Amino acid sequence: MSIGITDEQEELAASLRKWAASLGAIEAIRAAEDRVDERFDDIWAAADEMGVTAIAVPESAGGGGGTLLDQAVALEACAYELVPGGLLGAAIGGLVSGQPDRYGVELRPGGPVLDGGTSEDVIAADGSFFEGRFEAALGVDLSARHGRVIEGGAQTADERVRRTAVTLAAAEASGVARWCLDTAVGYAKVREQFGKPIGSFQAIKHLCAEMLETAEAVTAAAWDAASAAAVLDSGQGDDEQWAFAVDVAAAVCFEGAVEVAKSCVQVLGGIGFTFEHDAHLYLRRAVSLRALFGSADEAAARLTAAAVTGVRRRVDVDLGGLDEPIRPDVRAAAKRIAALPAEEQRAALVETGYLTPHWPAPYGLAADAVTQVVIDQELARAGVTRPDLVIAGWAVPTILQHGTDEQRDRFVRPSLLGELVWCQLFSEPGSGSDLASLRTKATRVEGGWSLSGQKVWSSVAERADWAICLARTDPDVPQHQGITYFLVDMTSAGIDVRPLREITGEALFNEVFLDDVFVPDECVVAEPGDGWRLARTTLANERVAMASARLGKSVERAVDLATAGLGPVETARVGHAVALATVCGLLGVRTTLRAISGHGPGAESSVAKLLGVRSRQSSSELVVELQGDAIAALGAIDRFADGLSADVWEMLNTRCLSIAGGTTQILRNVAGERILGLPR
Repeated sequence: MSIGITDEQEELAASLRKWAASLGAIEAIRAAEDRVDERFDDIWAAADEMGVTAIAVPESAGGGGGTLLDQAVALEACAYELVPGGLLGAAIGGLVSGQPDRYGVELRPGGPVLDGGTSEDVIAADGSFFEGRFEAALGVDLSARHGRVIEGGAQTADERVRRTAVTLAAAEASGVARWCLDTAVGYAKVREQFGKPIGSFQAIKHLCAEMLETAEAVTAAAWDAASAAAVLDSGQGDDEQWAFAVDVAAAVCFEGAVEVAKSCVQVLGGIGFTFEHDAHLYLRRAVSLRALFGSADEAAARLTAAAVTGVRRRVDVDLGGLDEPIRPDVRAAAKRIAALPAEEQRAALVETGYLTPHWPAPYGLAADAVTQVVIDQELARAGVTRPDLVIAGWAVPTILQHGTDEQRDRFVRPSLLGELVWCQLFSEPGSGSDLASLRTKATRVEGGWSLSGQKVWSSVAERADWAICLARTDPDVPQHQGITYFLVDMTSAGIDVRPLREITGEALFNEVFLDDVFVPDECVVAEPGDGWRLARTTLANERVAMASARLGKSVERAVDLATAGLGPVETARVGHAVALATVCGLLGVRTTLRAISGHGPGAESSVAKLLGVRSRQSSSELVVELQGDAIAALGAIDRFADGLSADVWEMLNTRCLSIAGGTTQILRNVAGERILGLPR
């Protein structure tokens, strides 16, 4: 997916990428490999005629009158095709000066002049026109001609120049990362080794999935920096928010593009190491961008400093006026719910449909994306927190979609009200992520089924009223076809729940033994043999939600620890944790915006769990590490205690996140196959 989300932005990206592919950019770069005086004038003339670098310059000055986000979309598309000719410098210079032209840009006082070797004019680091001398020079990026300052230039730096430069350079980094991902995946689909496409090998599949994760993070951060700038330019934004978004982009985008480019070469193997393949040209562009646009650690340190003062990224979503007809009624209802005693608010949320607005009536509102967002916003404004449905959030949608009217009447409303607690009996000792291999069997008896077997990793089974359970009803058909979905009364005879003590020292999981447990026919969901399909069900009208401005428990704790002062290394590590947590939130925002625009979820929704797990696990470890050797003499670990004891509990507990709900490795297989199209 590209930076652009709206139809107009996607059309702009597609048309410019097609145009850029027609320019012969790579051939021009190779032909000018050793020529420091090469300005790529023919390509610049074509870009100038298209107005590529003046999209965000006011129409009154001869520009396109678009937003900085529009400009970022264009630069990403051109970077995908590695268009030379100084487009980045020209775009930055046009925005800073307000006049379209061919510019170089001094990135810091006395520092390099971006695209100085192709420029007509130079914008100094303080935003003025450059007064001094510089010379064009060849660098690692064969597609660019930057400059070295000989004398003169700015004595001070202007933040607007720096932020504009980082924002648009991040868009280029996204384009580079996208090309590298697409190239690696395309090669992995056709290159054969040992008689099979290399994309079918798990090592390659995981490497490509990791590239996808990083590319999505780069794109999300680049999009947000450009979006924040566009909102600010409209007069509705906040300079502090743009600064924060820019530092997230600086911490994520350039290093991320380098990592994806390196992985591209790795997937390509020997061919990727040759000069003839284009991969090294993209690696060179990525390495050059990383060098030009400042240290990721410096940006991370600024993020820590901002976070300590309370700054968090708050993304305002423009609903395009679609919320206006519904917002007054939603706001009034949210206020009424907030005015109720706490113990009555859940029932009111159920009655209004606001607890699960995406569910069909009468249990929800079958709400579209805009309505869901408005309800979220107004409940948050009123201070109303929805209760967590936990396992009922998985069980009830299946009953709604596939159950009988009797099952819906019996189970849905009591579950919403919290009168019924559910657990899940899916995993077994010999079948974790591989549910199709489960061995719990269900034998036909008069009036129903008799279930026998062992389940494991079942949270709250010790106090659950009901369970969703998969059992094998037909051993003579292929594994996926012989499974049935049961609703099991946890008070039934023959159920033995035994606690499992986890690495935290607590027993939150259980193993459950089923010994001839009777389940009546009315507690079978759908038909016998439908269990595998039902286990994977989701409602067609999926949940849409805006991300919280909070960074997550452990990242917020790390920021708290930073208030006491940390060394430069630790300060940067906290900032990187802030950046990753922010990106995880941005992925959710982009998914929501796609839904509002009428599009299905993009790749960002699929990698959000992978990046979210990484964020939670690494940040919880960081919190403990920041407190030094005190862990060695900690005493008893208590998650309810303050300070280090609770921190250690959180660190240990988050180890389950890369296992529960599908291991990280299995999810990367899924991402490789279902998103990237790699062979099984």
